[in-house]
Amino acid sequence: MELSSRLKIIASFVSEGMCVADIGTDHGYIPIYLTSEGMTDKAYAMDVNRGPLERASENIRKEGLNGKIRCILSDGMEKLPMDADSAVIAGMGGDLMEQILMRGEDRLFRLSELVLSPQSHWEKVRRFLHSHGFAIEKEALIKEDGKYYIVIKAVRGRQSYGESWQYSYGTYLTGLKDPLMKEYLTKELNDKQKILDSFEGKDSEHLRRRAGELSCILREIKEALKNYEMQ
Repeated sequence: MELSSRLKIIASFVSEGMCVADIGTDHGYIPIYLTSEGMTDKAYAMDVNRGPLERASENIRKEGLNGKIRCILSDGMEKLPMDADSAVIAGMGGDLMEQILMRGEDRLFRLSELVLSPQSHWEKVRRFLHSHGFAIEKEALIKEDGKYYIVIKAVRGRQSYGESWQYSYGTYLTGLKDPLMKEYLTKELNDKQKILDSFEGKDSEHLRRRAGELSCILREIKEALKNYEMQ
């Protein structure tokens, strides 16, 4: 099965030989890819909705992988099997991802790793990981159809960041001097500065509050860019 570059990177972050649970599986592409490529012998395709799970089940049947992938109707991690070592959660905002992780808090201790790709609020996901006994092992930034996506691999361990910008933008990619990370940070800086500049000559409580928020974001972006250049 051919995956998009984004899904392929997500799949590549799963450690070989792990029993994988894909939470919010949609079409089941990631567990199908992992099993068909021999990266795992057993996987679970989990979703809260019957429709996506039925599509995943049909795709699994077509690939002849019924014996390796089991479909589970589950609200987040509610029915996470005991033998799952690795969980993949992708294709949703960071707020929802944090909620799913929070609701499955009592099941997290079973997992050796998490592979997460939040579409927003990256900082919430990083903070959750650090506060729940996970260390960020590596990250990847992908640009697909003009949008930027983060992929985070976290493993059991103790880790914390001392600066707020590190939670917003991470330290792994700035440390590697990833050129796409610089492109993303520069775009964010320019976009946020344009919004802030558009407030000039206007005054309201809402705009003052928003201007304060943007100023904080701009400071964080500049810190991340400074760290990038220092490497």
